[in-house]
Amino acid sequence: MAAILSVSASPSATSRTARLVRHLDDRLRRQGHEVTTLDARTVPADALLGADFRHPAIVEATARFAQADGIVIGTPIYKAAYSGLLKALLDVLPQYALAGKTVLPLATGGSTAHVLAIDYALRPVLSSMGAAHIVPGWFTLDKDITVDADGTTTVAPAAADALAQVTDLFSTALGGHLTALARTG
Repeated sequence: MAAILSVSASPSATSRTARLVRHLDDRLRRQGHEVTTLDARTVPADALLGADFRHPAIVEATARFAQADGIVIGTPIYKAAYSGLLKALLDVLPQYALAGKTVLPLATGGSTAHVLAIDYALRPVLSSMGAAHIVPGWFTLDKDITVDADGTTTVAPAAADALAQVTDLFSTALGGHLTALARTG
């Protein structure tokens, strides 16, 4: 199966975006993919903002993008655009860091007013970086992502079904053969 890099681009340590992306990582692993994660907030800010291409964290992130067959990118939407953290990360990667990659863009936000941010803000940047295939992404409302008392992430049923579909489409685009998975989001 495919090697997938799953990126959370939320600056928050208690991010619903990160929880949603990690929730989908589990689905991809159950489908047989090798999933590694990158929380962009763990990359030192001075390296990102100073565009320090030689910083070990930037070198490592660049290598992780290069080694992946597919990339999941999850970002919160702020003011109708993807996070500044994601922009800073993408800016330090090589121009064609996504060449030959299949990409699944995901976004979270507080209002459906931001639902088109994936297509109008994020997709053009991913395309300019050479992505071979950008599968349809999905926007999930923050209120549809909850954390249970035991720390388990729960996604509202309608959102979970839609996310399962886009995740499965991504898996298929990577050459995966879907096993019968219950709709668990």
